[in-house]
Formats: sequence, C-alpha cells, structure tokens
Amino acid sequence: MDEGLGMSGNGWHADAVEGAAGRLRVERVVRAAPGVLRLGARSGWHFAEWTVRTYVDTSKDVLRSVAAGASVTEALRDATGDLRRLGRLALGVPDDEEPVVRAAPTAATTEELHERGAKLLSLSADVWFSPDVHPAYERILDELAPDEARILRFLATEGPQPSVDVRTWRPFGIGSELVAGGLSMIGLRSGVRDLGRTNAYQNNLFRLGLIWFSREEVDPVRYQVVEVQPDVVSALRRAGRMPRIVRRSIHLTPFGEDFCRMCLPLDPEAYWSGPEPAR
Repeated sequence: MDEGLGMSGNGWHADAVEGAAGRLRVERVVRAAPGVLRLGARSGWHFAEWTVRTYVDTSKDVLRSVAAGASVTEALRDATGDLRRLGRLALGVPDDEEPVVRAAPTAATTEELHERGAKLLSLSADVWFSPDVHPAYERILDELAPDEARILRFLATEGPQPSVDVRTWRPFGIGSELVAGGLSMIGLRSGVRDLGRTNAYQNNLFRLGLIWFSREEVDPVRYQVVEVQPDVVSALRRAGRMPRIVRRSIHLTPFGEDFCRMCLPLDPEAYWSGPEPAR
C-alpha cells in the first residue's frame, strides 16, 4: 500500500513540476511580448528608412551617370544591379550566389553581316549547292492565318482577281477621297471563315511579299459581279453624289507563286484527301 501511495505521490509531483514549468514559460513569453513588438516595429522602421535612403541615393547615381555621358539604359541597368546586391546583403544572402543574368541579344555588327553575305555569295558560286526551298518559307508559314492559306491557294489556282476602289467624285479627280479600297470577292470565293477580315488578310499577305495590288484591270466582265456586292454598294452610298469606281486587280507575286507551289497542296484531290470518318 505504501509503495502504491509512493508511486502515486511521485507521479503527482512530476505533473505539478511540469505544470509549473509551463506557467513560467507562458509568463516569460507574455513579459517579452512588448519588447518583441517594439523590436519588430523598430526593425520595420529602419528597413523603410533604408529603402527610402537607398532609393534617393540610387536616383542621384542615375542622374550623375546620365550627366557624365552614359545612356539612360546603361545607368538604369547599373543601378538595378546595385540595388539587387544591396537587397541580397540585407537579407544575409552572399553576393557570390547571385544568379547569372543573360545578356539581351544584340544586333549583328557590320563585320558579321559582311561575313554572312560572303557565305551566301560563296554558296551561290558552288555548283553542287542546290537548296530545295527558300529559307524564308518556313518563317512565312508561321506568320500565316488558316484563312490566308485559303486565299493563297485560291489565287494560285484561279489566277488574278478583280478588285475595286470606291472614291468620292471631284472634277478631274482632284481632291477625290478614298471611301473603301481593295474590295473584291476573294474572301467569299476562297471560303474564308471570317469575311470581315479579308482586307486584313490581304494586307498581311502583301507585307510578306506574296501578293501585290495592281493598277491593271482583268476581264471587264468580271467586275460586274464585284460591283453589285453588298460591301461595294454600301461604299457607293457613303461616297455621296456621283461616286467613282476605280478598277484594279490582285495578283500573286512571283515569290508568292513559288511559295504556293512549294508549300501548299494545290491539287483539290490532295487538298481534301484524308482518312475516312469512322462509322
């Protein structure tokens, strides 16, 4: 019985000691809390003060560098590097661990361009060198919309297409204003999905050197269908009294013709061929 009471007494004594120690730790934390808060506030204030001071000093450094003849870009780049190093030091990160910043690509020098040009001339004199396609064709394919490929294929298979400009009327054409230009049936006949962007498609194809807008006419009979299209009729109404129609045409350039031969399936059977749908 005594042994049992003794064991129970020892256990009670251990629990009491542990509880007292816990209360002491809590009391210490409570007493230290105001000091911790004051330390955090003081540290935050010093950090803000350091940030403002560093910003002012850096601005002065940038202005001095520009005044000394350095470019604004170089001055800002140097200042950014200094701020990054100061920030890493403030956080306790060694400066030698700073990641390597890759330099932005720079334009080729005159010597490099001459060297590339000399290589091209050397290849042109090599009778054994025969490139399959123009090196720009791959890049051009990346810059084409699907509807633009349809337009190119249509021009390659159907030839030059009639186009009209609608202008206001003035005596002898002096002071005449363009109301709508490059109106055609190319978008409709080629089957583009977004007819409203046909002119934008044509502008991009012109930018890439694949089509050109000619002042020459095609068969006059073909313009009769174009001139009754809704967009042409609307432009004629906007042009006011006695509007003027200027007939033009849209062609593939020789470069565009070669591009279509090399990059687009012009055979309708090959174009539409594909795996049969599952039944």
